Amino acid sequence: MQLGAFSISLAVKDLAASRAFYQKFGFEAFAGDGEHYQMMKNGDTVIGLFQGMFEDNILTFNPGWDQQCNTVDGFTDVRELQKQLKAQGIDFATEADESGSGPASFVVVDPDGNPILVDQHVG
Repeated sequence: MQLGAFSISLAVKDLAASRAFYQKFGFEAFAGDGEHYQMMKNGDTVIGLFQGMFEDNILTFNPGWDQQCNTVDGFTDVRELQKQLKAQGIDFATEADESGSGPASFVVVDPDGNPILVDQHVG
């Protein structure tokens, strides 16, 4: 099962303060609107800072992307990942439309209550 790029999406209270904090650890902003969310990178490590967009921190996987957010060939589509997980008895909080194509996402929650977002941005 190939899940693609991994990042942690952090629910933050003050985007500017969080961005400044993570910059001290060597993270640099590389995407986002800078007002509501900011994607930051240190080498291959990616974090997303999200203010007012969700309540919990989220483990995020992006099928079709590498750690630099470049599209990769031969990735496993989000709908196929969903089918594989369903076959193993995983319950879904939200689901991708299995009849669709291109960008889609689903959310599952692990046994400890941690949300996992599988968010495909490419087709």
